[in-house]
Amino acid sequence: MQQPTKIAMAVAVALQAMSTLAQAQTETQTPAPTQRVEVTGSRIRQVDLETAQPIQVMTQEQIQKTGLVTVGDILNNMSAAGTPAFSKGSTLTSNREQGGQYINMRNLGSNRLLVLVNGKRWTATVAGYTDMSTIPSAFIERIEVLKDGASSIYGSDAIAGVVNVILKTTMVGGQASIYNGQNEKGDGKTKDYSVSYGAGDDKANMMFGLSHSDQGEVWAKDRDVTAFTNGPAHFNAGFGATPWGRVTPVTATGAANTVAANGGFNRVLNHTGGYLGDGTGSSSRNPANYHAYTGADADTFNSTSQMMFTSPSRLTTLFTKGSIALPWDTRFTTTAMYADRLSSRQVAGYPVNSLTQSKFPVYIDKDNYFNPYGNQVAGAGKGQDLFFYRRTIEVPRVTENENRTLHVDAVLEGDFTLLNKSWNWNVGYNHSAISGTVLQTGNLNLLNLKKALGPSFMNASGQVQCGTAAAPVALAECVPFDIAGGPSASTPAALAYVMSTGQATYGSTINSATADISGELFNLPAGAVGIAAGLEHRSVRGYDRPGQFEQSGYSTDLAGNATYGKYTVREAYLELNVPLLKNIPFAELLSLNVASRYSDYSNFGNTTNSKASVMWKPVRDLLARGTVAEGFRAPSLADTFGGGSQSYDSYLDACDSLYGEAAKNPTVKARCTAAGVPANFRQVNQAGSPVPAGGAQTPTPFNTGAGNDSLQPETATTRTFGLVYSPSWLSGASIALDYFDIRVKNRITGVSAKYEIDECYVNGVGSFCDKIKRDPVTGQISNLSRGNANLGELSTRGFDLTFAYRFPRSSYGQFGIRSESTYTDRYEVKSTSTANWINYAGEFGINRVKSNLAVDWNLRNWNVTLASRYYSKLKVHCWSAVNNLECSNPNDSASWGTGYTRLGSMTYSDLSVGYALPWKAKLMVGANNVFNRKPIVVYDANTAYSYGTSSSSSVDPERPIDRFFYVRYNQAF
Repeated sequence: MQQPTKIAMAVAVALQAMSTLAQAQTETQTPAPTQRVEVTGSRIRQVDLETAQPIQVMTQEQIQKTGLVTVGDILNNMSAAGTPAFSKGSTLTSNREQGGQYINMRNLGSNRLLVLVNGKRWTATVAGYTDMSTIPSAFIERIEVLKDGASSIYGSDAIAGVVNVILKTTMVGGQASIYNGQNEKGDGKTKDYSVSYGAGDDKANMMFGLSHSDQGEVWAKDRDVTAFTNGPAHFNAGFGATPWGRVTPVTATGAANTVAANGGFNRVLNHTGGYLGDGTGSSSRNPANYHAYTGADADTFNSTSQMMFTSPSRLTTLFTKGSIALPWDTRFTTTAMYADRLSSRQVAGYPVNSLTQSKFPVYIDKDNYFNPYGNQVAGAGKGQDLFFYRRTIEVPRVTENENRTLHVDAVLEGDFTLLNKSWNWNVGYNHSAISGTVLQTGNLNLLNLKKALGPSFMNASGQVQCGTAAAPVALAECVPFDIAGGPSASTPAALAYVMSTGQATYGSTINSATADISGELFNLPAGAVGIAAGLEHRSVRGYDRPGQFEQSGYSTDLAGNATYGKYTVREAYLELNVPLLKNIPFAELLSLNVASRYSDYSNFGNTTNSKASVMWKPVRDLLARGTVAEGFRAPSLADTFGGGSQSYDSYLDACDSLYGEAAKNPTVKARCTAAGVPANFRQVNQAGSPVPAGGAQTPTPFNTGAGNDSLQPETATTRTFGLVYSPSWLSGASIALDYFDIRVKNRITGVSAKYEIDECYVNGVGSFCDKIKRDPVTGQISNLSRGNANLGELSTRGFDLTFAYRFPRSSYGQFGIRSESTYTDRYEVKSTSTANWINYAGEFGINRVKSNLAVDWNLRNWNVTLASRYYSKLKVHCWSAVNNLECSNPNDSASWGTGYTRLGSMTYSDLSVGYALPWKAKLMVGANNVFNRKPIVVYDANTAYSYGTSSSSSVDPERPIDRFFYVRYNQAF
């Protein structure tokens, strides 16, 4: 019920401010004699739009021709963008960001990219990520992407670059748009509706907009290639915990006793049906109705059958913007936006066992009515407690995340002349807030489960009742649960009693006050010296509060602690642009730009970051440019104050004797042996079965994400050098080649389980081994702690190549071609100060070459665009390098060790056709992946690997799953 109120408040702020200031409006205004603009990457307004830093611009027309409706999807297709930080296929993750869209520029991490809207910082989560999906594409005029470091201009986070979304400034009349699209198979349905209206002139104007987009889910089970965790060729390799009761005796230490010599057994209920849990179980009370558990397909479960391949989301946005001219060459501008995003995700029912929460074990009591080895079956005094395994497929786990974003800003700006030089100034206040609620179903209440599996008996009415005949528990207070009987024995009442509903709330607020001034100091022979300076005060606070029950650890939901944090920062910057030479031989232009920013943080101290850029035109047609910049990223609230939580991590143990690196590398084998790992050790999954080549989820939760209040900011050095050629003999053509080299030191990282294991055993970094605990008997990893730390360095270098040419107009229409490509030569990680550099370039998630090419054609009312996206070949994991299964290079090295297979290059093509109708309308139809390039199985796409993007299968959800058709209708009025 809060949503309408917040929308009304956002609009009221903008309207009230403009209404009050309108009374001060003067009748006449004197326009500035020269139009100067501010380009992303510099605070100095200038006439010349050529910059010393590489900037890519996307127009509204280009955005619509992509056939995509969200800013995140659009920007993630850039050649410089890497694998998204939170893939729409990572449905098993527990972070608050899941469901949003985040740009991973140059694979340096989405939290190392600064996102601006109209030059102002946009919202950020507690973990420091900016959700691009909250910015409605319908209201965008253009997007400027600065592919360079800019901490000296904008402050923290601008290491990989800056995305500046420029919203429409004015509108006269209205615009409505309707969009519908879906995959050829009929799923992934996408809808987008927007309406906007504006009125006014240069003196005063106002614009309103409302948009709604809805992206539907895709289920993994609906396609053969995604219906199994490891693809159809290994359909049963990823099967997990059984939905039928599996029982063993309990050891003196509370563990499962499966060793026959010690009086143990490992038995599972007889049942019909197969690995979809679609049969009927036998009576669970009869011990003769059980058979030895060996991990047979029928006794496991294909968890992918209940999982989403990609999750759905819904976004509703209200936007208003206005400005009014005031006396003394001043102008007041205000923007208000409210966005409500609802995303959901579903994964398979919970694989519960007696030690799901080791601090609160739950067993089938020896006096439980349904215990086949209990006192009521074996005879009084002969019964025993049972350790159990059971996946509750009756209630799949569903998470709904409602995210609300509010942004309000107000800016007062003006122009003046000083000593015949033009100056401009502005003061502003920005408020950005995120609030969210998470609702989770499908987990179990362990307190109630313990009661439901505790003593129970058959009462006189023929109903099973909790307690004993001598001390019964009221029927309204407890419902017995036949957990070993499987899905066919469940009752709605029992499920309602043992299941729990999890809740969490989260939010973050950023308030900033800014003051900027820019102008010209004096003239040199080559032109005026430009200057910009400014001050900023920013306060950041946030929280993430799991429900009290979830924090308690009495739920199968991952236990977590609350996060609370805040800090403030005071900043000042100075920028100078000095023209050195102009219009002389070999120097049509030579200029120098220098900038520096001082930042003082309340939580770690101060930092100063500077940059120097040079532009040189030896001849009119050729521009050489270069930049050396310092950058930094302050620790986020979660980095510093994170409460931490449990996580069921997916990984492949390097010590696995069949598929791990120990099977191929004697050095790794020796390290595993020294850690007490048995010679023939096999990692087991949640079903207790040996893992496949791709690894599996851990049977016990690990500890992850705890904050570190000793963290220091990351520091970075960015070097770029480029050439831009715009031949005067070929009007409309330009080509640019830019080299980039970015190095991040003091890296803040939350390491993955696989990364930590590999660093310990494969790379021999002892500090990581201290965080891994193994069972002294079996060798299984029983606990692993991973959190945040300043660890080592990150470095990448390569080239960007852009080309554009618009052919002369002819009777056949006008053709245009544009292309942008990125070549990544190195992408290296140094895990500690003493570790070796490891190069990941050319491996899954980090293509060496990504290239986009678009050909446009326009003739009168018609326009057609054919675009292609190219991804170069990759090294990916073999199914088994040991047995040379699906392995092209079993003896060659990759970052993970020995053996890889070569995945060929991929190209996808998109087609859009538009027609301008005579009643101020335009119709556009199109197909993405028009040639229907089929998805393929890539084991690295599974989240068992560091760069995995899919929780359900081994198909990359960031690539087309199908041919996608869409139609859009735009109407002006």
